Amino acid sequence: LIAEGHELAVFTQPDRPKDRGHALTMPPVKQTALEAGLPVFQFEKIRYPEGVEALRAFAPELMVTAAFGQLLSEENLAIPQYGTVNVHGSLLPKYRGASPIQTAIIEGETETGVTTMLTNIGMDTGDILLTAKTEIGENETYGELYERLAELGAELLKETIAALEAGTLEPIPQDDELATRCRPIKKRDALVDFTLPSKRIHDLVRGLNPAPVAFAELNGQNIKIFETRLIGDPADFRGVDLTEYENAVPGECVIANAKKGLVVRTGDGFIEITELGFPGGKRLAAKAAMNGKKLGGAVFGCGESR
Repeated sequence: LIAEGHELAVFTQPDRPKDRGHALTMPPVKQTALEAGLPVFQFEKIRYPEGVEALRAFAPELMVTAAFGQLLSEENLAIPQYGTVNVHGSLLPKYRGASPIQTAIIEGETETGVTTMLTNIGMDTGDILLTAKTEIGENETYGELYERLAELGAELLKETIAALEAGTLEPIPQDDELATRCRPIKKRDALVDFTLPSKRIHDLVRGLNPAPVAFAELNGQNIKIFETRLIGDPADFRGVDLTEYENAVPGECVIANAKKGLVVRTGDGFIEITELGFPGGKRLAAKAAMNGKKLGGAVFGCGESR
């Protein structure tokens, strides 16, 4: 938008404490705005009187929101002459709500996209302006897909604003009967249930990478599971016939060594854990993590599924 020559101001969240040092850290959009010499306004709640007055003083023709994290009031929405455009990380009306990218991966979707819509007081219920679709890779993580959708969304937003200026857009009401909702991701959602099918586990792990990261209990410790891989032919996994371990219980580490890696029994077969982290430790490749560890036969606890 800066490159397009629009007159801009940025309204964003306050600076927040981050990491163990709790140093105040500005939102990335604020950093970009300051570098570009744009005015920046920060409010805990933009719908409160001071936020409303700041918006009125700037008198925007159009407002744009993307992962803003706050609900706008009717007073907010009445200010811009041409309304408010929201950039949402799903193909609406599917996955309205707070975690559309993560949820799409966790639910095993093979396609997603970005939608621009006219914001109303509902949760992602406004009329659709434009959409852009993309496939989700079999092993694509939340972080990887987020980056791709951010780029896709930026281009779609430019197209949307240009079409609004040209008067060529026809907003399309959403079909509420096709709508699905996604809630914020909680810690309990990250607990792996190894009684589930391997594909469900794999989708959960990649949908929570890099945050908040899937985990499972092993020997009284919560082990972070950053990355998994599905096993094509269990009868020939690096020279090992995994079908010999079909009587193992879900969650059992049937292979755990530095040469072959870490393989765990699931509800319908086996899954390879390729990257993990022990408490207080860094993220490691599973083969490296197995050095000095005796996990063969150990059993991960099986949390309740989502």
